[in-house]
Amino acid sequence: MTSTTPHDLVEAGLAASQADDCIVTVTRSSSANLRWANNTLTTNGLMSGSEISVISFVDGGQGVASAALSRSAVTVDDVRDLVAAADAAARAAGPAEDAAPLVEADQSDTWDAPPEPTSIGVFDTFAPALGDAFGRARSADRLLYGYVEHTVDTVYLGSSRGVRLRHVQPTGHVGITAKDAALTRSAWVGQATRDFTDVDALVLDAELERRLGWAERAVALPAGRYDTVLPPTAVADLMIYAYWTSAARDAHEGQTVYSRPGGGTRVGERLSSRPVTVYSDPAYPGLEAAPFVTASASSSLSSVFDNGLELGRTDWIADGTLAALGQTRHSAQLTGLDVTPLIDNLVVEVAGAEQSLEQIVTGVERGLLLTCLWYIREVDPQTLLLTGLTRDGVYLVENGEVTGAVNNFRFNESPIDLLDRFDVASATVPSFSREWGDYFPRTATAALRVPDFNMSSVSQAN
Repeated sequence: MTSTTPHDLVEAGLAASQADDCIVTVTRSSSANLRWANNTLTTNGLMSGSEISVISFVDGGQGVASAALSRSAVTVDDVRDLVAAADAAARAAGPAEDAAPLVEADQSDTWDAPPEPTSIGVFDTFAPALGDAFGRARSADRLLYGYVEHTVDTVYLGSSRGVRLRHVQPTGHVGITAKDAALTRSAWVGQATRDFTDVDALVLDAELERRLGWAERAVALPAGRYDTVLPPTAVADLMIYAYWTSAARDAHEGQTVYSRPGGGTRVGERLSSRPVTVYSDPAYPGLEAAPFVTASASSSLSSVFDNGLELGRTDWIADGTLAALGQTRHSAQLTGLDVTPLIDNLVVEVAGAEQSLEQIVTGVERGLLLTCLWYIREVDPQTLLLTGLTRDGVYLVENGEVTGAVNNFRFNESPIDLLDRFDVASATVPSFSREWGDYFPRTATAALRVPDFNMSSVSQAN
């Protein structure tokens, strides 16, 4: 067998396995990027790659053992070597705690279609506009720095039980930082995209110009609690962390903010008096994600035995009530809750919220407008208290207008607490997390106004 098409590599791996069951996943990646500094394009690149994961399952009589191995591989011999190693590792392993029957036959109509590539041409509309933005910035003594990337991952998942699934995932993002010529002021904007047809470099530059203008007046403020507007970007920064720590098993064992005192989880408990809903949906327009589970390793949030499980919309918080947590089939048996695997997108909506971010700002008598957060770390898992820093623009709002930029702060807040303390929300719009967007770019969130956001100390970060 000499063909190296991805689906043939999957078939070769399954045929080579001597284990009782086997799952093979091949991911072909194609990516393009541009980077610039000081209003000048500095680099561009086009890359491709292939990664194969093999999971072998062996029933040793005491229970089913599993072993998962992954590596870059492009030939049939590579796959066969990886399968042999996974088979041997499974035979040497003890029974898997998360053992469950594998998903039975299911097949995508496009199983044998070739992987989809990207190219530098994905920037054909964005790049000329970026050149115009460079010209605008030079004439105004501004400096632009930034990076754009577009990646297309084509995933092929096959199993000895007849599963043959394929998914194409386009992912793109842009991040631009602007500075004044003296390098004393900075601002940042970012956007996620599937194909760059919705990204306008001139619109992004105009927003950067506006924010640098706001920062011509500098105001020093002390630490304290401030009436604070969190834009969708900052809300995504916080809510992604809340999502990543939502494992039902961890909650059931008393380890997280989602744990019920005395045992069990808080599913069914009201977390917010506000009509807020947090959910994931692989079919959400513009945030489309894989409609089936792909897991190369087992953890409290994933199980290799669940590969191929169908995914649909899951409400994590429904109208303020905790409705579900991240579940594998194994953890669902422990908790008695439904099987609800994590999905690769996240949406935060507030019923009835129709204002824009700008309209929320006009209602602030004196407070702060953030841009984004960074260096976010967990302080207390029991309350999900997070700490981190503000970055690239914290603006003073007085009588509904931005009147200047203030110093950066360290914050201490729990995103779960914030869901009950915010008093105004915007309509939900696509967002891009400054902190986590490279890993989790598919979010749509509301802006939130929090009357007492805790800026715990002044930061010297610029």
